[in-house]
Parts: sequence; structure tokens; C-alpha cells
Amino acid sequence: QVQLVESGGGLVQPGGSLRLSCVASGFRFSGYAMRWYRQAPGKERELVAAISNDGADTDYPDSVKGRFTISRDNAKNTVYLQMNSLKPEDTAVYSCNAVRLATNYWGQGTQVTVSS
Repeated sequence: QVQLVESGGGLVQPGGSLRLSCVASGFRFSGYAMRWYRQAPGKERELVAAISNDGADTDYPDSVKGRFTISRDNAKNTVYLQMNSLKPEDTAVYSCNAVRLATNYWGQGTQVTVSS
């Protein structure tokens, strides 16, 4: 069956870094664009990074541009999110998403808390 399993979340101080991973199984990973979303309590889900199926193209909103980097390893069926210079407002549950045409797969998410 299809699975997306995130890991790497945790508690980090402001200014710190975390690297999230999302391991995919059950579908042809290299055929899907991948995205990272986040959702904080009481807020709408926000797209924070996207990468094309071959890794050639990436996109970020202004809120994370220059601080977050998305990458993927199609040989390992894994997508990463490197987060640097973290701020308290980055606190949220981060989820990975696989998308191809009308098909979407979601992971369960991993909690990231930025606090001193």
C-alpha cells in the first residue's frame, strides 16, 4: 500500500536547524512531484516547498525562501526539507505530499516546535 512516512521533527531553539525526511513506498516515486506543507494550530495549511519529479525545479513561498531547501533522492524514494534559521512562527506539523495529475498522497506529519 501507499505510504509516506515523515521523520526528523522535534524541538529546536530559534535560529536552529532541522532536516525533515519523507520516505515513500507503494507507488512510483520518481513519477511524482513532491511538496512539503505545514499547518499550525488554528491556521490554514500552507505550502512551504515543492520539487519536480526529477528534482530540476523547486519553488518556495516568500515566508521560507532562503531558509528552507527541498531536495529528493529518487534512488532512495525520499524527499528532504532542510530548515535553517528557524523562527517560532515556523512551529507547525509538517507533512509531505506526492502529486501527479489528479492523484495525491499524504503522510501523517511530523511536529516541528521552535522555542527557547
